[in-house]
Amino acid sequence: MALSSYAAFWFLPFALPISIWVAWNDMKFMKIPNKAVGALTIVFLVIGLVALPFEDYAWGWLHLLVVLAVGFVLNMVGSIGAGDAKFAAAMAPFVALGDLRMLLFLFAAVLLAAVATHRIFKRSAAFRAKTSDWASWTNSDFPMGLALGGTLIFYLLSAAAFGA
Repeated sequence: MALSSYAAFWFLPFALPISIWVAWNDMKFMKIPNKAVGALTIVFLVIGLVALPFEDYAWGWLHLLVVLAVGFVLNMVGSIGAGDAKFAAAMAPFVALGDLRMLLFLFAAVLLAAVATHRIFKRSAAFRAKTSDWASWTNSDFPMGLALGGTLIFYLLSAAAFGA
């Protein structure tokens, strides 16, 4: 089952600013705030009751637990950051299981675009002058919050436009 346009329209106004905050914060500080993870989880907790049938709402919580467990393991082996794992888990309830394949393709596209865009702006003297204190310019790690936040935004936008 795909995420309905109805549900996406309910989630989008709340998830959009949180996702932008996560992307910005990860680029500036190389950290995804726990407050952002909590805020996104609260959005699902409250808005999910209105936007989703109860069965889908309940499955969303299982999605969160599964992604959190996988993220915890990936973090322990050094593959992803703890903030990335927690934010991915907070994103998981918003994703309908029937949309998983599409979401993975969307994530790959957003990740490629985010890396390319980050590298372009990293080399832009004018942009760097305005954001010289951003930790992501000098850190060897990529600010995955940029890609994760972008993926959630584009997923909800596409579901709002083309959802069931």
